[in-house]
Amino acid sequence: MGTRIPYPEEIKWKAVEMKQSGISTKEIMETLGIKNKTQVETWVRWYKNGETHRFVQPVGKQYTYGKGPGELSELEKLQINNRQLQMQLENLKKVQRNREELEPRVVIKLVNELSPYYKIIDILAVLEVPKATYYRWRKKYSSAEPTSIEKIIIQVCKAHYFRYGHRKIKAVLKRKFNITLNRKTVQKNMQKYDLQCQVKVKRQNYINGVSNIVVKNLLQQRFTATKPNEKWVTDITYLPYGSTMLYLSTIIDLYNNEIVAYTIGTNQDVSLVIDTLKSAIVKRNPQEVILHSDQGSVYTSYEYQNLAKEKGIITSMSRKGNCHDNAVIESFHSSLKSEGFNTLRRASISNSKVVQIVNQYMYFYNQIRIQAKLNYQSPIEFGEQVA
Repeated sequence: MGTRIPYPEEIKWKAVEMKQSGISTKEIMETLGIKNKTQVETWVRWYKNGETHRFVQPVGKQYTYGKGPGELSELEKLQINNRQLQMQLENLKKVQRNREELEPRVVIKLVNELSPYYKIIDILAVLEVPKATYYRWRKKYSSAEPTSIEKIIIQVCKAHYFRYGHRKIKAVLKRKFNITLNRKTVQKNMQKYDLQCQVKVKRQNYINGVSNIVVKNLLQQRFTATKPNEKWVTDITYLPYGSTMLYLSTIIDLYNNEIVAYTIGTNQDVSLVIDTLKSAIVKRNPQEVILHSDQGSVYTSYEYQNLAKEKGIITSMSRKGNCHDNAVIESFHSSLKSEGFNTLRRASISNSKVVQIVNQYMYFYNQIRIQAKLNYQSPIEFGEQVA
């Protein structure tokens, strides 16, 4: 049996520190002059199990029967804790990150844990967090537990997937909880807990195009209707989120902004809008409804125009290059993308997942999502109430 080699406590700590930094066992052995790789593995295991008191013990049976943490002197305990904390700080220094990735609450918790042993200014220097930023975070996030009202606001925001701004949250609180708050109070509480709604990407402003009308613009930007199936609007939008490009064709009833029909396809062709229109006809069986679109080639096609005429549908078109003439459905498609796909990038998910998200959003939009235009009711809720 070979003679066991006693290694100083400093060597053991250094070996663990190098292993934590991702250095191979072989390189650690060569650097520190360690003969057996099991020694390094044993020290790392002790460190992970919280048995670093063994680092100060000699070789032999003392590993098993020697002093445990409860029998160490206060000085020995402090020395061990100090080494552990130093290693934590050294590892923090080596983490590659941007300051923006630091979670304020995590920083506050870490500073609270380390502050009895280190100066706060030194800890913040390691974390690369300015002193003023830390104290601003501590003031904001170290307050008492949320009040009952704040908990309800948090609950409502989560229930609607953070899609509502403070005005809609205020309306939900009034309708569902009979809680009346000033909108600025709601906004302040939402800001306090980072509950802001998703922001739509602003569209480019277009210059009004010269009228080159296939059919007349009967809508004239009058986006209100006195009854269902009086005015419909339709459009196509891109869905660049799956493995291939998808296209969404939608028809909306301007009476209550309800999604009447929609179709998702892999091609932006006439069949896409034809299928959407046929679906809407089967569902609603409209009589002399005005159906407004832009001057896209699919809408100016003979097949589309003949189907509309055959079913007694009156077609209307925007001026060329003027998205404001069809603003309602443009806004809807923008909301779908900002609220349904705001965290996704192209080719990050499958096409089937894109379809699933759209289906879920269509249900949410019709059945749940409240609108100021509808007295803070959902389209279906508004339609049923009036009926």
